[in-house]
Amino acid sequence: MKNGILILVLCLSNFGFSQVGGERVFNFLNVPTSARQAALGGEALTLVNDINQPLWNPSLINPEIDNQASVSYVDFLADINYGSLSFAHLFSRRVGTFHAGITFVNYGEFIAANEDGTETGTFKARDLAFQVGYSYTLPWEGFFVGANMKFISSSIENFTSSGIAADFALTYHNEFRPYLFTAVIRNIGYQIDPFDEVKEKLPLEIAVGASYKLENIPLQWHVTINNLQRWNISEENPSDSQTSIGGETTNDKISFVGNAFRHVVVGAEFFPDKGFNLRLGYNFRRGRELRLTESRTFAGITAGFGLQMGRFKFNYAFSKFHPESNTNTFSLNIDLAKTGLKKY
Repeated sequence: MKNGILILVLCLSNFGFSQVGGERVFNFLNVPTSARQAALGGEALTLVNDINQPLWNPSLINPEIDNQASVSYVDFLADINYGSLSFAHLFSRRVGTFHAGITFVNYGEFIAANEDGTETGTFKARDLAFQVGYSYTLPWEGFFVGANMKFISSSIENFTSSGIAADFALTYHNEFRPYLFTAVIRNIGYQIDPFDEVKEKLPLEIAVGASYKLENIPLQWHVTINNLQRWNISEENPSDSQTSIGGETTNDKISFVGNAFRHVVVGAEFFPDKGFNLRLGYNFRRGRELRLTESRTFAGITAGFGLQMGRFKFNYAFSKFHPESNTNTFSLNIDLAKTGLKKY
């Protein structure tokens, strides 16, 4: 198989806007599959009583999501298809609630060729992660701690790789308070079997989040500060380059403030407690690094809605990347409980 094709697929496998791209293996773990999360900027960590949220923040696993399930689908970039399944079950008041989830990626079909460029057939690539999570209530009122364990598998043609990872999270949430704070360490792990002889690092990410629900206005804010494990996450945007009379090209230097804002994701949810919700978000890093100076791209903007229909809730999100590249995310949440939701 031609080496160039394999390198291309490896780059796609490592693609992810929530992580410094191309530097880690299994970067698909940092791409949101929840429509609600995607609509709020792509990395909201403070979505209480959402069956999809424990995929990113296990400390929010609680009895409220007992017997709830969700299926999500992402029409991602370059015809890549993402998806996830989630389910939670309260075993007993003493044992607590467990959450299970599956995230999968289908990169499609590629043409295989030898070193001379002669086509030899086709091959496929895919990623898969299975995880189980649990949350525990700490002795201090309003504090919860949670953990996920992930089993990861990836294949490109006849090359395969596997790994294990864990998430740890701490949340403060009091139902009588309008605010919530959380801290999450994601993807602490190890590549068991590498694609080649060299083992690669997993996409570790440390993030903090907060939300605030206004008292007299049906609006809730969500803020996430991500990639705290690395301060400088900025990449030069070729659109910001300048060419001198002599033909020398230089890029604008990224300031301290510019890099700081690249860590921030914000989102707003209108009518959060109603059957119909509207959502808006903005990813500062995506917006800055994918913008074009000569045209308005609206990169970094996300939007969506949620619609409750009995035991079903449909969520949709639109994420703007580029004039030629956008994503659509769909989630269907189902309440399987016979007697309705339990109170937390």
